[in-house]
Amino acid sequence: MADFCLKTERLVLRGWRDEDVPAFHAICSDPTVMATLGAPLSYEQTEALVARMQGLQADVGHCFWAMERREDARLIGWCGIIRGSVGPVVDQPEAGWRMAADCWGKGYTSEAARASIDWAFANLPDPAVYAITSDGNQRSRAVMERMGMTRLAEGDFDHPKVDPASPLLRHVTYSVTREDWDSRTA
Repeated sequence: MADFCLKTERLVLRGWRDEDVPAFHAICSDPTVMATLGAPLSYEQTEALVARMQGLQADVGHCFWAMERREDARLIGWCGIIRGSVGPVVDQPEAGWRMAADCWGKGYTSEAARASIDWAFANLPDPAVYAITSDGNQRSRAVMERMGMTRLAEGDFDHPKVDPASPLLRHVTYSVTREDWDSRTA
């Protein structure tokens, strides 16, 4: 499969390259970035995560893609669509993102999430796109709401991969239907 590339006004969402690992590790090992996601990752964990995304791209044609800023080609995070693996999003299209802290507050995540959801509805047959985050992750919840996603009251769950004693255990689920997305963008 050809290397994936989705361009927005300021960003490029693309397939992962092995040389992306050091820049992505700088993001995944930053305690500020990881405060609402879990413990900072080791280099080996980041490398495995990138390899997992490469595998998903090769196997199913989509993943949380490398997110590059167009103005300087800097890798600033990831955003895209995977098949969910936990809670109410198992086997559903799940939008997700992670970004370098110095890039927060500039609208990049919303821009990338919008493009990813557009891509999902244009390329996947599913009737909705979902997103999950820890209950206290207000930044991600705000992005979900900007995308027109609504919180699913029945979608709250304890994440099975999070330590039961962690304040990140409780997760919330948001979704947007194809019909609602189309009516927003029409």
